[in-house]
Amino acid sequence: MPNLPDADLVLTNGRVFRGLREGMAEAVALWAGRVLATGTSAEMAALVGPATRVVDLRGRLATAGLHDAHLHLLPYGLGMRDLDTTPAALPTLDALLAAVRARARAAAPGAWILGRGHDQFELDAKRHPTREELDAAAPDNPVYLVRACGHVAIANSRALALAGIDEATPVPQGGAIEQRDGRLTGLLAETGRDRLKAVLPDPGDQDLVEAIERAGRACLAYGITSVMDAAVGMRAGYREVVAYRTAQRTGRLPVRVNQCLLGGPGGIVERAHAEGVVTGAGDDMLRVGPVKIFTDGSAGGRTAAMSQPYLGEPETRGLMLLKDAEMAAYVSDYHRMGYQLAVHAIGDAAIEQTLDAFEAALAADPDPDRRHRVEHCGFNRPDQIDRMVRLGVEPVPQPVFHYDFGDLYRTVVGDARAFAAYPMRTWIARGLRPAASSDAPVCDINPFPNLYTMVTRRTSRGAVMDEGQVLTMAEALAAFTEFGAYVNRCEHHRGRLAPGLAADVAVFSRDLLAAAPEAVLHDTRCDLTIRGGVVVHDAAGEAS
Repeated sequence: MPNLPDADLVLTNGRVFRGLREGMAEAVALWAGRVLATGTSAEMAALVGPATRVVDLRGRLATAGLHDAHLHLLPYGLGMRDLDTTPAALPTLDALLAAVRARARAAAPGAWILGRGHDQFELDAKRHPTREELDAAAPDNPVYLVRACGHVAIANSRALALAGIDEATPVPQGGAIEQRDGRLTGLLAETGRDRLKAVLPDPGDQDLVEAIERAGRACLAYGITSVMDAAVGMRAGYREVVAYRTAQRTGRLPVRVNQCLLGGPGGIVERAHAEGVVTGAGDDMLRVGPVKIFTDGSAGGRTAAMSQPYLGEPETRGLMLLKDAEMAAYVSDYHRMGYQLAVHAIGDAAIEQTLDAFEAALAADPDPDRRHRVEHCGFNRPDQIDRMVRLGVEPVPQPVFHYDFGDLYRTVVGDARAFAAYPMRTWIARGLRPAASSDAPVCDINPFPNLYTMVTRRTSRGAVMDEGQVLTMAEALAAFTEFGAYVNRCEHHRGRLAPGLAADVAVFSRDLLAAAPEAVLHDTRCDLTIRGGVVVHDAAGEAS
């Protein structure tokens, strides 16, 4: 090809997904950290010089590096050291309690036993462990087990005592401290966990950097090259901002990160703003993104704020974490300060509160391209989608929630609301860009269940959650690449394999566009990950 330099790396003889508009090619050439050209294998052969590395795709699919638009990278890395209580690891209540018992035997008396991932719906007992059961399993250690959703936790008596929580403790606004027959059960939800979280052991600065590196390397193994850490400051305050800077400066930041700063009560935005840490600051490896506000909880934990009650509990409509006036004030302040907003809102009542606040802020200080976001946006109504389109507000969903939690949703809100949740096809048809994400550690970072669910709408038990919302695989890949770039305001740098954009590439073990959905789910891996033209994951050593 005329007037182009020799490529540094050419991927050839395969299927190259360039983007929804650009379509497919056979090969892609990379040079100086960017995409040099795409086209046929013969065309790219003209860019092969003496120093060019060539990888034969052998019919496999290459895409832009995946962009997980909403996960918790640093907490995911910290949690990789904790007890894995996910249903895949511990499917029964007895197994969960045995794992707590084993961890306690190996720990020093008084050391915390921390776990993450259980789902009472998936346990054989169909309930959470109780405080007394955890007391018996770990009589000399405080225990704190966080449910998969991250909004509900179970603590034993030692943990509750350290937090100063007893039967007389007042329940804070937007929280729950469960009692039965006048005694604590150990279940805490939303702001009801704040006292306990305040006494958890603080990770050191080096722990934070190690967690970033550990989680980032795990992402690269799946072809994920960009992420948004969806609540920086949630565990260790402003030290997390510093830890990210340290990780980048010392070469320990494996993935490109958009830092979503924790706002609202207990947030870090005021200090961040004073130090110039505002949306857009940074570079293409580490950039400041939006501000996060929590408005409600999770549907599976019955804490997502709904306008209609949960099944079997006519008095339960979830939890609103902020009053309307408080929410409006936070959004107005952050919007005026120049921040993009990324608001956690799952239930339709929380989404309504969020859109009200967005509309007021945009009316007072117009900005047609601020791209405020509704994180999760699970149980939204048609009229709310209309408002999002009008306001330029984007949804950032986790389609994998249908796979992991869809069967549970049917039991807590009924089929009609469950099937209508996370309407990917409708959002795309209305011109929105729903950016797929994992919300790890709520769900695993593994992208294949997410892709599978987008093209089938099937739960892990096989139920189809409204086949009218299924996507093509090309649309699902766009949701995991270019849509993620768009909602994170970096679409002019990455997200598609187009000349001049970042040479971030994922090569999968098969052509996902031609594969059966079950093969994508159960028998696919990422063979090669390239970030900025550099091979950062090579499962078989083929690019050496």
